[in-house]
Amino acid sequence: MSQVAQAPDALFSDFALADPIRRAVEEIGYEQPSPIQAQCIPPLLAGRDVIGVAQTGTGKTAAFALPLLSRIDLSLRVPQLLVLAPTRELAIQVAEAMQTYARHLPGFHILPIYGGQSMGLQLKQLQRGVHVVVGTPGRIQDHLRRKTLQLDALRVVVLDEADEMLRMGFIDAVEDILQHTPSGRQVALFSATMPDAIRRIARTYLQDPLEIRIKSATTTVSAIHQRYWQVSGVHKLDALTRILEVEESNAWIIFVRTKTATVELAEKLEARGYACAALNGDLNQALREQTIERLKSGALDIVVATDVAARGLDVERISHVINYDIPNDTEAYVHRIGRTGRAGRKGDAILFVAPRERHLLRAIERATGQSITPMQLPSLEAVADRRMAQFKDQITEVLDAEDLSPFETLIADYQREHDVGLSEIAAALAFLVQKERPLVPKPSEPSAAMASDRPVGRFRSEEGRRREPAARRPARSEGAEGPAMKRYRLEVGEVHGAQVKNIVGAIANEAGMESRNIRKVSIHEDYSTVELPADMPPDVLQHLKKVWVCGRPLQISASDGGAGTPPRRKTERAHEEPKSFDGPRKTLSAGPRSETKARKKPAGSSAAPAKRKVRRD
Repeated sequence: MSQVAQAPDALFSDFALADPIRRAVEEIGYEQPSPIQAQCIPPLLAGRDVIGVAQTGTGKTAAFALPLLSRIDLSLRVPQLLVLAPTRELAIQVAEAMQTYARHLPGFHILPIYGGQSMGLQLKQLQRGVHVVVGTPGRIQDHLRRKTLQLDALRVVVLDEADEMLRMGFIDAVEDILQHTPSGRQVALFSATMPDAIRRIARTYLQDPLEIRIKSATTTVSAIHQRYWQVSGVHKLDALTRILEVEESNAWIIFVRTKTATVELAEKLEARGYACAALNGDLNQALREQTIERLKSGALDIVVATDVAARGLDVERISHVINYDIPNDTEAYVHRIGRTGRAGRKGDAILFVAPRERHLLRAIERATGQSITPMQLPSLEAVADRRMAQFKDQITEVLDAEDLSPFETLIADYQREHDVGLSEIAAALAFLVQKERPLVPKPSEPSAAMASDRPVGRFRSEEGRRREPAARRPARSEGAEGPAMKRYRLEVGEVHGAQVKNIVGAIANEAGMESRNIRKVSIHEDYSTVELPADMPPDVLQHLKKVWVCGRPLQISASDGGAGTPPRRKTERAHEEPKSFDGPRKTLSAGPRSETKARKKPAGSSAAPAKRKVRRD
């Protein structure tokens, strides 16, 4: 059993990945592999057995998925790769991530298998044929006993979080499954620790494995106040703007997973009135230096950055770091929050954590040896108090610094002409100054600085796409039958777990469209169809292509079938209003994974939890 030390920095383009996999990596926006990815990908591509000793959250999924998917033979519709995971949550996450990496492999099929899921559905998909199976040991054993899962053609087995499987009592099941695999198969074993039982399995079932150990950071800067907000109930972007408004701060750096996400989030914050810019690896050195200089001078207050782009960034003004997307490994977390609290200064770090990402939060706490305290999202009342305090400060500054005598004359004339009290005039002037940013935000107000002249109707422009409060929606004028409709195809279906409410919620919230204009949703095996208004603007259609539902981009396209009525299925929705929406989160990482874009529940709805999205492990 040989070992390797940490490799120097590498790029994904340095690896001999299959072209479709490399293309997916580029689209996702990965810039640089994590240490375990850099060290695992070459030997796994070469067919060698590997032991990876690394903490949860170091990027293990991409470390084995990218090279092993590159070696899949799509012409063989049989299981060639088996991934064993300790929990169904991890099995789902791994399957979703691999589906994203394989988005350009034609005819590729992956099947997550775990307890609690319909055995009938699993049998149906196994009979149809799959290339990759990701499952928990118990349910995999069930299929082996039933002889419904054939492993004769298996090429690779991955044991993910092997020590966790040992802790949960699955080690005997793992050995039983390994004994059902061909003798010449490749094995990759990943574990945070190497207890004797795991070491014994490695000696028994792996052939001359390469052992790769990744050291995690153990300490962080003690001067940094670390908090996390559990993503729940409020759109991530709305939560971010509340925090930006209420926190006492100088400058901010907001971390996301991908280059694409830096641009999208920076544009959204700019549309909400913030001095903000993106900082990513696509910027040449001159633009990078210009952006940093603007941040130092105060021309910018916020930069949205990726890990690679922010390395070495030292700007004294940065008082806050926000992990908008949870980092892919603990080392990245330490580097991120180290952008504040430098040279003995105090700093604040805030981490956004989705419920399904809590295990990553625990991994960060274990690796850093520090606890991260939960925080409450600032209330609308707190936002109002902050706005009023700032407005009062502005009044004081003007009174102290400006010659107001011409305006005093104007106000005196107006008071005499209209017989109005000074307090009423002052209130009217305050309203004029603040009408685009009301001092008391409404519950439906999505941001800190919403423009007041954005278009209202069935569609909103890209920078302001959101459902309008009912009182501000225009009256419907298309007549009893509604607008002319057009049928579209969506690349998500029953096998991906899609439901009508997922699709309706996604389109309604991402397109700013009333749900009554979303008709005849029909869920098929691996795709869906929906009828939408024929006059849908091109920018809305383009936006919907990038929206994710059930771990897949909608990739909406016009259907050749026109707007006729397809055969009704039990999953079809005609004109009825759904009782609840499962809104998607547009994921640009993954991570794959990453979350990416959450939605705010429409007023009066009782939204169910969003479907699981892809992330980068």
